[in-house]
Amino acid sequence: MLKSFEPNKIFSITSKAPKYVLFLFIIVLSIGLTEALFLSPEDYKQGDAVRIMYVHVPSAWISLGVFSIIALLSVGTFVFKNKNFSLISKSLAPSGFVFCLVALVTGSIWGKPTWGTWWAWDARITSMLILALFYLMYLVSWRIFSNKETVFKITSIIAILGVINVPIIKFSVDWWSTLHQPSSVNFLSKTSIHSSMLLPLLIMTAAFALFSALIFLMKYNTELIKIKNKGLDRL
Repeated sequence: MLKSFEPNKIFSITSKAPKYVLFLFIIVLSIGLTEALFLSPEDYKQGDAVRIMYVHVPSAWISLGVFSIIALLSVGTFVFKNKNFSLISKSLAPSGFVFCLVALVTGSIWGKPTWGTWWAWDARITSMLILALFYLMYLVSWRIFSNKETVFKITSIIAILGVINVPIIKFSVDWWSTLHQPSSVNFLSKTSIHSSMLLPLLIMTAAFALFSALIFLMKYNTELIKIKNKGLDRL
């Protein structure tokens, strides 16, 4: 059962989902932007520049989360020989890569008024750049290898190796002396960020997660259509 799937049955479900996800995304994003731009306070040091946090931090979280899911599914590809896991991973990767780039760009913009420079080879920035490169290798592999068995194996190996970088990104501020401050949000203990800033941060994260889900569904449905057009009822 885990080794195959029926694209026609899956498509009948997933093809209806994007419009509902889009509707939720618009609502949550509207609330999040209102909170982030108008209702949350300025930072006493950074002023309004701190508001870029509401894009930068959720983007980083989503990119890390998506890559972790891809790695987990890649393990499932090896263990269960389920090619649908690879198809889901392939469909997740574009949004994760985009959010990784957004995190890098917004971090650079935020760094200029905060640190006085657009870029620094800080441990977290560097490890985030490495994550972007793993995303790129993953996506390019789907393009350059035509043999399905080969691309399934190579992309899975890239994801499993790349996920080692995820805890490095997370704990880099604790392990090394970096320009980044220690994490202000800790779900296992008391967070140091005020609720007036935490609320819009979480709402924007939810909005970005919905957007990532929307991109995933569109990409996944496209892949299912390709399979159907080839006359295959199973992968």
